Amino acid sequence: MTLESKLVQLDISDLAFDGKSVGHLDGKVVFCDRGLPGETVLAEITRSKPRYNQATVREIIRKTDARIPPVCSHFGHCGGCLWQDLSYQEQLRYKRKQVVDCLERLGGLSSVQVADAVGAPEQFHYRNKMEFSFHVTPEGGFSLGLHRRGRFDDVFDLERCYLQSELSNEIVAWMRDFVTKERIPVYDVRHHTGFIRFLVIREGKHTGQVMVNIVTNYGDIPGQDKLVTGLTGTFPAVTTIVHNQNGQKSNVATGEIETVLYGPGYIEEEICTWRFRIRTNSFFQTNSIQTGNLYRTALDMLGAKSGDRLLDLYCGTGTISILASLRVSEVVGVELVGESVAVARENAELNDTENILFFQADVQDFLKSPTAAEKRFEIVVVDPPRAGLHPRVLRRILRLVPEKLLYISCNPATFARDAREVTAAGYALSKVIPVDMFPHTKHIELVAMFHRM
Repeated sequence: MTLESKLVQLDISDLAFDGKSVGHLDGKVVFCDRGLPGETVLAEITRSKPRYNQATVREIIRKTDARIPPVCSHFGHCGGCLWQDLSYQEQLRYKRKQVVDCLERLGGLSSVQVADAVGAPEQFHYRNKMEFSFHVTPEGGFSLGLHRRGRFDDVFDLERCYLQSELSNEIVAWMRDFVTKERIPVYDVRHHTGFIRFLVIREGKHTGQVMVNIVTNYGDIPGQDKLVTGLTGTFPAVTTIVHNQNGQKSNVATGEIETVLYGPGYIEEEICTWRFRIRTNSFFQTNSIQTGNLYRTALDMLGAKSGDRLLDLYCGTGTISILASLRVSEVVGVELVGESVAVARENAELNDTENILFFQADVQDFLKSPTAAEKRFEIVVVDPPRAGLHPRVLRRILRLVPEKLLYISCNPATFARDAREVTAAGYALSKVIPVDMFPHTKHIELVAMFHRM
């Protein structure tokens, strides 16, 4: 077929960092919404740019042997599992390749040792947290589920998600029936009217504790007592129920006003035999089983000495700080979110650790403070957001001249950018280990160690 008709035959050669498949046409890259490397597809060019095209795959003409049947009935239109039709070993291979490509193309680092990706022991039912959205349908009803791929304003009714537990699926179905029976108005994201917005379920995979967090517009939940009685009676594993009120237009599953309707308002989870408390809005790695492997890998790479002082930036609820505390003389953790810092202090007390000091502060501001200037940190650990390290933050870290910089990243692209600056400042990047925290998705975590030369 010709380009004029917009239908073209493409050979898929690679997977891009954002999960799209890659073909080539007339010397230009074509990013496709489906297709796997080694396949030939019939695709419709939907957008043409000077350096690349975008396309929608209409037919797979020749399939690769790496293609497998997806287990989920929502696969293809759900925005979650982009690679559920690709064998897991191939997923790991391409995730490692993405790390290598980012280091070479964005970081200019071609000689870094990148290990094979550490695969997840469980490829399904691994998530300890899922957010489900309520959505007003054009027919005047509502849906409760997950977003369609590429659509912030369209939510499909979830039958079953294979990333969290079967219990979670049952709670979603129960909540859908409850909202229907109680005639609770569902929030309309376009017109900013209605009441109930999100259902968030958190589970302790090692403790069995379950939190149900209901995010609404301002006001009490209609039938609140029936909600609590029904949920706890039907699901004895539910140990706490929390109501978060959020009247802002931003469509995020957090609250400005929080009320605990049942239980302690938190759950606990175990990582590497240590116990950690998790509240509604505090960050915690979403794959509990693989998190243990991630942090064991990080601490083994660290090679800390008993006399070292460790600075843990973006420390969240203190997981890495606490795990490292037995290996060093002192830990200082820094986190901006006040609730996370409060939970980090609770977790330190829960685990009887006494050599940790947590600060609630913007990392950039803390690095300018007398505390950062006066202490001598042999080790700095960073686990930044997907955007990576702000240039000023990175410069101030390097001014501390630590012997070691341990970098945990959820974004190989921004890591590669930062790695270029760190190595230019006189540090050697000895090894990078990708760790797959999110099977069947495009995401890959990594751990990297820099040594001062």
